[in-house]
Amino acid sequence: MVEVSGGCHCGAVRFTARMPDGPAAALECNCSICSMTGFLHVMVPHADFELITGHDDLASYRFGSGAAEHLFCSKCGVKSFYQPRSHPDAWSVNAKCLDRPIDLAVEQFDGRDWENAKARLDDEQRGG
Repeated sequence: MVEVSGGCHCGAVRFTARMPDGPAAALECNCSICSMTGFLHVMVPHADFELITGHDDLASYRFGSGAAEHLFCSKCGVKSFYQPRSHPDAWSVNAKCLDRPIDLAVEQFDGRDWENAKARLDDEQRGG
């Protein structure tokens, strides 16, 4: 495991996370919000993530099903991590918000057809 750090543009929100060595699995989603913000998802189990500063600076936004909680800095507007609908036991960390780039294995996720994309992702994780 390797420890990484990151946060928002203004520095109010800061976090650390533990990720596996080697290329980290990343998802590039084409849903309405991800395509507009350029978010590049790296899933980090809740136990491997620590919010260091900025808890009181986070604002929340929900849309669609409301299952995902999009968290962004209320000062600079950057979403460095959030609670995704697809992985309820993990945070989705924006790889673009890490202090240092990490090696990524990027897969496409068709968020515009979320239900089918999630089913394919689940099948891949089960080895199917």
